[in-house]
Amino acid sequence: MAHLVETMAYAGAAPWHGLGNQLTQKQPIEVWQREAGMDWQILESPVHFKSDAVGHLGAIHSFPEQKVLYRSDTKAPLSVVSNRYHTVQPREVLEFYRDLTEISGYELETAGVLKGGRKFWALARTGQGTALKGNDQVNGYLLLATSCDGTLATTATPTTVRVVCNNTLTIALDGSSRAIKVPHNTRFDPQMVKKQLGIAVSGWDDFMYRMRALAERKVKTKEALSFITTVLGDHSPRGQQAEVVPNIRAMQKVEYLYQGRGRGSSLESANGTAWGLLNAVTEYVDHERRARSNEYRLDSAWFGQGAQIKQRALDAALRLVA
Repeated sequence: MAHLVETMAYAGAAPWHGLGNQLTQKQPIEVWQREAGMDWQILESPVHFKSDAVGHLGAIHSFPEQKVLYRSDTKAPLSVVSNRYHTVQPREVLEFYRDLTEISGYELETAGVLKGGRKFWALARTGQGTALKGNDQVNGYLLLATSCDGTLATTATPTTVRVVCNNTLTIALDGSSRAIKVPHNTRFDPQMVKKQLGIAVSGWDDFMYRMRALAERKVKTKEALSFITTVLGDHSPRGQQAEVVPNIRAMQKVEYLYQGRGRGSSLESANGTAWGLLNAVTEYVDHERRARSNEYRLDSAWFGQGAQIKQRALDAALRLVA
């Protein structure tokens, strides 16, 4: 099976999916660009098509409203988009972090290319960190990701990583993510995004205050079962048959993780608490959920259905301390 992760680089400990080229800490952006496989450009070409005709090769026509995006290195096609579509280059994603790493104390930890170049990302530690009771360390990160096939706006997402289990969680309060999204019909302005992120990143203390409250909130067995059902129960549109069996398996797995089988589940902060419930779900999504491969699980956990499940879990946990 072809890997969903085309290329990737990381600094520090190997990521849980075990993919990528390892770098020493604090490498320059140019090294990251090469080792993460992001040293190519997205090029554009007008759309042409051939009309078949009897007796000769057919005529070549153009379709001026659309353009083909393709890779400069392999010439592989990436997508067909409208002429109003603004591309973000792989190097722009890494360049976004240049002043943050050189001046603001950020450290790049992973960067890479998904789906043959259709998505690419970089993840940096911000330097923020908080220890919940029992020395349960949570660190702050900033994820910048984009696509060139219309599946993902250019999105800067403040994220947390729980060290003991490497679970990831988008910083979101009051039902809304602190992510900054730039649609592809708008030109990406990195400085403007950083200004907007100033407000979002300043929400770290507020977010971790809520996470401490989750670690203090003891949960009864009935509440735990209700939480798991709310988060992982059937969410298919009305009229579609519910996928009951997979949901039951998922609920059982999360319950096992919560009840002591999860990494860090026995820590004082997580044992029998709302924080433990939330992390049982995030561990399930990031590490245990069925997927065609670890690469598909990564894509889902950050950008797809897995990310939606984690958001539901966060919303449900915050309701327990509201």
